[in-house]
Amino acid sequence: MTIPAKISPPSEPASRKLRLPALTAVVIGSMIGSGVFSLPQNMAAAAGPLAILIGWAITGIGVLALALVYQGLSTRKPDLDSGPYAYAKAGFGNFMGFNSAWGYWLSAWVGNVSYAVVLFSGLSYFFPFFGDGNSWQAILGASAVLWAIHALTLTGVRQAGLVNLITTISKIAPIILFVAVAVVAFKIDLFKLDFSGTHSPTLGSILTQVKSTMLVTLWVFIGIEGASVYSARATRRQDIGWATMLGFLTCLSLYALVSLLSLGILAQPDLAALKNPSMAGVLAHVVGPWGAALVNIALVVSVLGAFLSWTMLAAEVPYVAARDGTMPRVFGRENSRGAPSVSLWVTNGLVQLFLLVTYFANGTYQALFSIASVAILIPYAFSGAYAAKLAITGEAYRAGENRSRNLVIGGVATLYGAWLVYAAGPAYLFMAAMLYVPGIAIYIVARRENSARLFTPVEGLIALAIVALGMAAAYLIWSGSISPLAS
Repeated sequence: MTIPAKISPPSEPASRKLRLPALTAVVIGSMIGSGVFSLPQNMAAAAGPLAILIGWAITGIGVLALALVYQGLSTRKPDLDSGPYAYAKAGFGNFMGFNSAWGYWLSAWVGNVSYAVVLFSGLSYFFPFFGDGNSWQAILGASAVLWAIHALTLTGVRQAGLVNLITTISKIAPIILFVAVAVVAFKIDLFKLDFSGTHSPTLGSILTQVKSTMLVTLWVFIGIEGASVYSARATRRQDIGWATMLGFLTCLSLYALVSLLSLGILAQPDLAALKNPSMAGVLAHVVGPWGAALVNIALVVSVLGAFLSWTMLAAEVPYVAARDGTMPRVFGRENSRGAPSVSLWVTNGLVQLFLLVTYFANGTYQALFSIASVAILIPYAFSGAYAAKLAITGEAYRAGENRSRNLVIGGVATLYGAWLVYAAGPAYLFMAAMLYVPGIAIYIVARRENSARLFTPVEGLIALAIVALGMAAAYLIWSGSISPLAS
């Protein structure tokens, strides 16, 4: 078999490198998008205070493990760039690496569709004709924003990164204000009312409630790997780990406070009935209508920043994967400013297509973020598994170095990914599998370009399983058993 030639990314000029503040802004900007503004309703809709506390504890442990995985791998394997994709390929072969890149890319651009929908849903507070973010006026507005961000990103990664830093600072300020107001207005007796949620006829058992929080809590943490995706563009390698941990600690604190303090301001049934962005309803309850207006303005700024962050991340992974022969070579082309131009055009073209789909299918933000959350489970699980594999084999460790801590961290991150697959349920898992099927054809194109063997026997079986799940999903959608964009 012919070994495909690795095409190394060109050396980045210092003027295009990203420093610690910009890398941290990529992490925080990628995570803080629309989800935090809907957390009060999203969490209260199917869980009481106890289950929400347990959900945040599980998520905190799982995402901390992921953050430590990316922090450790960025320095232990400095030759591997583009984060989750590179780790899956190095640890488990070309096909698993491709599926990690494909899943990450799917999650990124499908997530951007959801951002576009919720952006104009937030604007409907001021302009009612935008409706729930999927009216024809909203689709036109979202398309204009999409291609404006596209044009900005084509000017170069560093320029887009500086804009992202500014928007990240702008969107954190209103969230901190909300937390400060909520602390003052918090009522402990209201928080303790039906603390377990088991007295409610709609919430179910504690386990059921905890499971219902999992995709919501995962969604708001997607982006924890943002700095590692940009490892090739970092000024200093150690900044990747620092940016990851700073982003994690900042966001965990804000998320937990927003969702839990809200339960001391409005009762769980009242929170569950709020329209999203539900943070607006909570703040309006305390300070009046101006609170709702402030939150909706903050939502617009936040989503614009997240939209920019994820446009950058979505284009970067296919670009890097094409550079080492895992994706078709065309994705590796860049313009004179060093931006991954072809990858950007393809990615944003798909976002545009799915915006039209949401109009005709009446798709909603929650359905889109659930699909995006499930699609990214594969890259996350492989990252944890690779860290555990290195600890087991001793690769990249010094003689006599203690590997137990990293084995536990990698194991926890992998188990967290498996738990999320269980918590997601079969419907979204089937739909995510259907989106993985076209990737097999793309992988075959890339392998043939490099005259490389298509699949090992194990990889062939995995490919057949993906196709079988995708066909099952198509049948279930055709029969009406599941809906890809339920309203």
